[in-house]
Amino acid sequence: MKKLIFTLGLVAGLSALTFAQDTHPAGDGHNHEGAAVAAPVAPTSLADIKLDKMVHDYGNVQQGGNGECEFKFTNNGKEPLVITNCQGSCGCTVPVCPKEPILPGKSGVIKVKYDTNRPGAIYKTVTVNSNAKSGNVVLTIKGNVEVKPVEQAFPENATPAGAPVEKKG
Repeated sequence: MKKLIFTLGLVAGLSALTFAQDTHPAGDGHNHEGAAVAAPVAPTSLADIKLDKMVHDYGNVQQGGNGECEFKFTNNGKEPLVITNCQGSCGCTVPVCPKEPILPGKSGVIKVKYDTNRPGAIYKTVTVNSNAKSGNVVLTIKGNVEVKPVEQAFPENATPAGAPVEKKG
């Protein structure tokens, strides 16, 4: 039984090696020259994006405070800059990018709103996809959301509504 299993394994292994060889010798009559043609390279865009900053630091912001910021940019290229997508790293970071092409020499603004109802450290990114020759751009927002101070739960010296009033006799 061991010899049968060994023989079948050997035959299967040799068969696999035989069928795995698909190469042809160079002078076999097949056209090998056409297979070496490289894929056409897409033309490089002449649009380019230059941002005023890559990182916005909120510093310390109160919970529920203003979480909006702006990234200003200019098209330093020679053809219109088209922003195809702006994506925040999570649902709490919402970017708004211009929909229309930005002409050469003109400027635009990418607005970002962070949900400041989430206390703690902020470190989020926004990926901007465009036809800029420099490629995709990753913007960063950072800072710290401080917990809102708790208001006094029980007012001092106040009579609760509906409390019995003392009758004088």
